[in-house]
Amino acid sequence: MGRANYRDNSLAKHQFEKVFTVEEANALIPRMEILVRGLQIEADALRARIGDLARRHDSSITAMPLSDLIERYPELKENAARMAEMAGQVEGLGCFLKDIDQGLVDFPYEIEDDVVFLCWQSGERQIIAWHTIDAGFSDRRPLPGVNKPYLN
Repeated sequence: MGRANYRDNSLAKHQFEKVFTVEEANALIPRMEILVRGLQIEADALRARIGDLARRHDSSITAMPLSDLIERYPELKENAARMAEMAGQVEGLGCFLKDIDQGLVDFPYEIEDDVVFLCWQSGERQIIAWHTIDAGFSDRRPLPGVNKPYLN
């Protein structure tokens, strides 16, 4: 599939470089599992380092933007750089990283000339759900033929 537009939502003029089939998205799940797990490990390590710095130096740093923290504490740069590299890999494949902690990744997908998101959560062995572009995880709908008693 080529570029596709989606309409009737807040990002109506956006064009996606990649629109996936369910099969293409499912083929990327093993790679997404590795990337999302790596992101979760790095995020946990970064939070632990920030927490340690807050206890040792200044508890108010936990409210600082990450870029300011890295400028003030360059030792955080390595974790942040690894996270940025992995997130860039997800996005470079045409996917959207929605939530690191929950392990949520969306894949643009076309249904009847509208682009929606196939929604995948780390741990799911295949794509089982989708939602509109302007909705989220709590609004997931099952893909046809998927037998899943719960989605959210």
